Amino acid sequence: MAVPCIPGNGAPPQLESAPLAYENSAFLNSADGRLIRIVSEYMEPLARFRREQIQDTVVFFGSARFRGREQANHELELLENTGSKAPAPSHEQPAKPPEIAAGQATELQLKRAEAAVKMARYYEDARQLSRMLTEWAMKIPSRRHRFVVTSGGGPGIMEAANRGAHEAGGKTMGLNIRLPFEQHPNPYITPSLNFEFHYFFMRKLWFAYLSKALVVFPGGFGTLDEMFEILTLAQTKKLAKKITVVIYGSEYWKKVFNLDVLVDTGAISPKDIELFQFADTPEQAFELLRAGLTENYLNAEAAAGTLAESQQMPQGQELMPGWTVEDFLGPEMAQTRK
Repeated sequence: MAVPCIPGNGAPPQLESAPLAYENSAFLNSADGRLIRIVSEYMEPLARFRREQIQDTVVFFGSARFRGREQANHELELLENTGSKAPAPSHEQPAKPPEIAAGQATELQLKRAEAAVKMARYYEDARQLSRMLTEWAMKIPSRRHRFVVTSGGGPGIMEAANRGAHEAGGKTMGLNIRLPFEQHPNPYITPSLNFEFHYFFMRKLWFAYLSKALVVFPGGFGTLDEMFEILTLAQTKKLAKKITVVIYGSEYWKKVFNLDVLVDTGAISPKDIELFQFADTPEQAFELLRAGLTENYLNAEAAAGTLAESQQMPQGQELMPGWTVEDFLGPEMAQTRK
């Protein structure tokens, strides 16, 4: 073992400066630094939202496991995992026409081939709906960006949502999550609004906190999780705002769950079914979104602005129970109940 050189006066050698606590990666990545990491995933996005002048969002959820038509040359491939860059094993891939004709396709492959065609349609529908919504939102007079299309940042339906908004010329946000396997944000996200989270619960907070509407395309566990979390927040009135929820693809979703059973057994109230609406075309979904956002926010904001101006209401005074002038005229964040 090397012996440190001792100066002639017997003093220990000069120490290097210790790292600053906020530059100490060993500490920041340790269990003791967890609280700082959590707070960072709140404060850093918040700072960017303010800098980019994002007032509110419309969130798109849906499957990440399918590619768009042109990307797979009309032979869609299932992705191995949600957000993964690698394709699924060959036996899980949709059957190709030569395999079907030769009778070589398995039952699973035949089912996947049929589903792949439908999922490609949903990709294109999400892309079109996002484009229509962004073109409309960009025409709204506002100091901040309104109803910014937001997704989980990955491939599939998420990519389609960001792509449509990008093609319309608007800002579009991706809230990605770091996963054990290889995955990347899709290329259509506005670079300054490209986020990656470590904690699922912080990612979910930002999905819910800024959103004024939610569009749920066909998907799997992740889509179900996000959808029912937002519906539960709305049902329990933990969201101090009205949120328009559009579930896209009634044929798919009515096979996945039967909410009438929950009503019949008393597990949910009949009025809970009114928390969302089904849509089956981009045009129908857009009309539902435009109507909900206009009624719940644009009309209310216009009325509040006129009232506040005519009555010269002081800052912080409520226009109606639970709503202040600032809530209507442009809050920096959509609020939740304390």
